[in-house]
Amino acid sequence: MGDRPLRIALTSYRSKPHCGGQGIYVHYLTRALRDLGHDVEVFSGPPYPELVDGVRLTRVPSLDLYNDADPFRVPKLREFRDVTDVLEFATMCTAGFPEPRTFSRRVVPLLRARAAEFDVVHDNQTYGPALLKLADAGLPLVGTLHHPISADRRLDLAAAPWRKQVPLRRWYGFLRAQARVARQVPLNVSPSRNSVEDAIRDFGMRFEQFRMIPIGVDTDHFRPRGPERVRGRLVAMASADVPLKGLAVLLRALAELPVDSPAHLTAVTRPEPGGPTEKLVADLGIGHRVTFVHGLSDDALAELMASAEVAVVPSLYEGFSLPAVEAMASGTPLVASDTASLPEVVGRDGTAGLLVPPGDPHALAAAIEALLADPEHRARLGAAARERAVTRFSWAATAAATADVYREAIARRG
Repeated sequence: MGDRPLRIALTSYRSKPHCGGQGIYVHYLTRALRDLGHDVEVFSGPPYPELVDGVRLTRVPSLDLYNDADPFRVPKLREFRDVTDVLEFATMCTAGFPEPRTFSRRVVPLLRARAAEFDVVHDNQTYGPALLKLADAGLPLVGTLHHPISADRRLDLAAAPWRKQVPLRRWYGFLRAQARVARQVPLNVSPSRNSVEDAIRDFGMRFEQFRMIPIGVDTDHFRPRGPERVRGRLVAMASADVPLKGLAVLLRALAELPVDSPAHLTAVTRPEPGGPTEKLVADLGIGHRVTFVHGLSDDALAELMASAEVAVVPSLYEGFSLPAVEAMASGTPLVASDTASLPEVVGRDGTAGLLVPPGDPHALAAAIEALLADPEHRARLGAAARERAVTRFSWAATAAATADVYREAIARRG
């Protein structure tokens, strides 16, 4: 293949544009691949990604049962087109999560019919069983495993009351199929050593199946925006009502700060009305210190990140953490949990960010309070974080390394 431009089909069973990681990964990776001269077409189920000019999108419609505006909806009879639609609805009705399996059943016939148009297929953590049929069409398959969702499962089950244990286990039933498929994909991209080690342990994969490629950040977009930041502003991008992301830990830390502390949190998330996050805010009496925002544009998100005095990533687990890298690129001092991949991203020496024990609101509160009280320390951390983001986490480097994996997969297929 040499260095000639590649024809790439990138599959993503859902690609939410501004949160959740998958749609962000699709947007920036395909843009960087385009900039390197490659021809890229994205095949995605809803929600669909936002793509740059020159990157094509083929929509792979589903019943869209998890639409934010109408989650767990009941489709009208006329919406059912085939047995895959029936499977999707029936799985949801029995508390399962059907999208990886049903998306792969829909996208594989499209790819097989156009096999001559592509050199390689890159799957963005679908790992649906039907994808293995691409080998019959002579299409090399590369997977991206951001992290095995088995980590989410463990933490969700640990936090769930007994009455929710059975439906949660059913919801995560798709993991068995993902693990079985992942073991058969010869080459997989993963953003951190921690994610690779977890996949080896939980999915039974082998180290030689992986190529570790950090996820990039748009350092022109996420950048320091001026000398003045909003006094006391903390910012966090952490899914509400999801134990894995540690927002409850951050809220408890906020409640421990002195009453005269200027700290106030802007959390980029949308909690369920009347759900556990809203209840916790009320129980802790910190409603005056917390603002929830969602649906921000890319520009608004970058401006918010650059306006904070401290960014917080309180997660109990992260396969990589784009919010951490975006905060670093913004020159915003960072406090993050010392767990999973976060020490790889932030660095353990404390020069580009502070690490605290995961799930410990006392330690988190102490770190936040110390930073808010020390502008010189904040300035040193922010400058070092920016330099680390620029030198280590660029989308151009991510795309170039990913293209090398494509060429390796193509060479293996002959």
